[in-house]
Amino acid sequence: QVQVVESGGGLVQPGGSLRLSCAASGSIVRIYAMGWYRQAPGKQREWVATITSGSSTNYADSVKGRFTIYRDSAKNTVYLKMNSLKPEDTAVYYCNANVLRTVTLTRGDYWGQGTQVTVSS
Repeated sequence: QVQVVESGGGLVQPGGSLRLSCAASGSIVRIYAMGWYRQAPGKQREWVATITSGSSTNYADSVKGRFTIYRDSAKNTVYLKMNSLKPEDTAVYYCNANVLRTVTLTRGDYWGQGTQVTVSS
């Protein structure tokens, strides 16, 4: 079993900041990459940012320069620091972990349950 758990969402005013956390645990041999996605009401889930095991990062154009993804490898945890938040950033944010599992030695994607971020005055 692999568990992915997000935390840190909430209500923030436009221009404010939030930090999301995501921890992966369980039957993991190796984490290849972790990333954040988001889904706004009535819209499809979209990719936000990814960080690889080598600490390479990539961002969607809509968040580049405002969001920062970073990780604590010892804790299998990734963070998303969100600055200069806009109302259009309102969404449920999901964490994804691409891992190699123990026992079966299979690689797969695992998702958290999501955390709500609301940007509103």
